[in-house]
Amino acid sequence: MAQKPQVLRGFRDLLPHRMRLTQRVIRTATDVFERFGFEPLATPALEYAETLAGKSGEETDTLFYRFLDRGQREIGLRYDLTVPLARVFAMHQDLGRPFKRYQIDKVWRAERPQRGRYREFYQCDADVVGSSSTLADAEVISIAHAALLELGFERFKIKINNRKLLVPLAERCQVPSHLHGALFRSVDKLEKIGPSGVEKELEAAGVPTSSTDRIFEMISRAALEEDKFAYAERELATTDQGRQGVTELREIWQHLLDSGVDESRIALDLSLVRGMDYYTGPIFEAVDLEDGIGSIGAGGRYDRLIGAFSGQDAPAVGVSLGLERIVDLMETRIDGSNHQGSATQILVTVFSPDLLARSLRLATQLRAAGFKVEMYLNPDRLPNQLRYANRKGINYCTILGPDEADAGSVVLKDMKKGAQETVDQGQIVEVLNHRIAQSKVLKEGA
Repeated sequence: MAQKPQVLRGFRDLLPHRMRLTQRVIRTATDVFERFGFEPLATPALEYAETLAGKSGEETDTLFYRFLDRGQREIGLRYDLTVPLARVFAMHQDLGRPFKRYQIDKVWRAERPQRGRYREFYQCDADVVGSSSTLADAEVISIAHAALLELGFERFKIKINNRKLLVPLAERCQVPSHLHGALFRSVDKLEKIGPSGVEKELEAAGVPTSSTDRIFEMISRAALEEDKFAYAERELATTDQGRQGVTELREIWQHLLDSGVDESRIALDLSLVRGMDYYTGPIFEAVDLEDGIGSIGAGGRYDRLIGAFSGQDAPAVGVSLGLERIVDLMETRIDGSNHQGSATQILVTVFSPDLLARSLRLATQLRAAGFKVEMYLNPDRLPNQLRYANRKGINYCTILGPDEADAGSVVLKDMKKGAQETVDQGQIVEVLNHRIAQSKVLKEGA
């Protein structure tokens, strides 16, 4: 009896149309990262469990895959790309400062699957290690802004806060210090579980009702304030840490404006927490305004994470684009029905067995010219070959029959228009380049 084919819950096969969109996002992100001077880095999928444990908070420790290998060593699958970066920097002191790296790779988390959230997924990160300047914070936010625009997103908002303001917020609301962690973790879920859900979690954690009411009151007032910086200074800059937090936010905001970031796409949000416990300063999160899919990019400053490996802290800040959710949105909205198209530009058909060699030479000629060319492999009637091209979304087919072979020509069929023309084989590359350039202009104009 044949085994039933299946994949683990929360894992997926990325079929060609999905993988093409994924590759498109990766190419765009890579181009943006390198435009800002970032260098590529790769790290192992497996790390010692002690490398991953205790770095991102209690909740994350319950979500990463850990097991014993054949040597009885306790190891784990990486759950993000930031902790491995911290380990790399601690091991390679000769990397120089600032060290600007990007990494686009898979990570794994054993959490409940839902729309836009999987157990195996790509992360798409850019980080600066070795600079405490707010210019570094502004730069990684600018990267998210630039990448989202280039991927076709228009209506999005990047929310910014500073974790140095969270303790003053908790203190103003008279939350006992031993409950600060529970408070921050619950408030971080505000958009996901709503005020009632946060209220239930805080009650279960033992946060006084009066403190919970005050928290909601301050968050609501902050959202309504036109000058949120003035509100933060008045309500939260009550300690040295609070004052430093507000100053950093003002500097980042100005750097973003000076860098050409659209002010309508950034917002000061004093309820933003971010879940990873390693964040120490400015934090940010990009959200799409047309869909309730959640975060499509996030990050922040983590100045103490590297010290967990080296014993000496190093300032660091990074951003992660929500690649999976971005692709989800592009599948349903930006690319629409076009996402089923093929990467192949041209199908070289085979008219008959005695013309196979001529067709193979034509395919080689077109590939050498830089085109993405598929050769039809099975002996079949020409109409079936053309239907195959239509099913795959291939835009052009070449037909080389006996008459064309004798005349040194080839028939070029435009599958979208249904039109065809006979072209001298020596001119086929030039004609195809012209046709493809024309279609690009029409597509961009539309």
